[in-house]
Amino acid sequence: MQQLKYLAGYPEQVTGQIKILVAEQRLGEALLKRFPVAHKTTTEKALYDFTVELKNQFLRKAPPLSKVTFDNKINVIHDALGLHTFISRVQGGKLKAKNEIRIGTVFKTAPLEFLRMIVVHELAHLKEKEHNKAFYNLCEHMEPAYHQLEFDLRVYLTYLQLFGSLYQGQENHHDPC
Repeated sequence: MQQLKYLAGYPEQVTGQIKILVAEQRLGEALLKRFPVAHKTTTEKALYDFTVELKNQFLRKAPPLSKVTFDNKINVIHDALGLHTFISRVQGGKLKAKNEIRIGTVFKTAPLEFLRMIVVHELAHLKEKEHNKAFYNLCEHMEPAYHQLEFDLRVYLTYLQLFGSLYQGQENHHDPC
């Protein structure tokens, strides 16, 4: 059986259950039972609106976002699932700061819960740059099920790596976002 790289670091008791589901070809069924449909936040504008709505709900005093986009250059295997960038530029004698969030395109066809989890993660970087206790506390404040969703996302990524798309043929059956 292939190494479950997205689940590295989890105890054998947990990964063993996933390995059984993979071997029995039931991992997709288990994921679909928990997350039956993909969301419909697939445009740049919808993603921006979704992200700004979360930011305004939880981080009103954080700096504004200048851009939120899906980025097909983010490599889930070697790099990241999302990126928060802070860019400072001199414009007309003034220093302009811009905060941008880039979300991997893998989230265009993912469940809404996973999109929300990665957006929450990137928004938390507006206040906490490092992955420390304060950072994860902020993530949990914005999304109480953050750690469970992170694990579920890793299971989902394992499925994508081994079997490909989970939501084929659901183009017209998305949950409203």
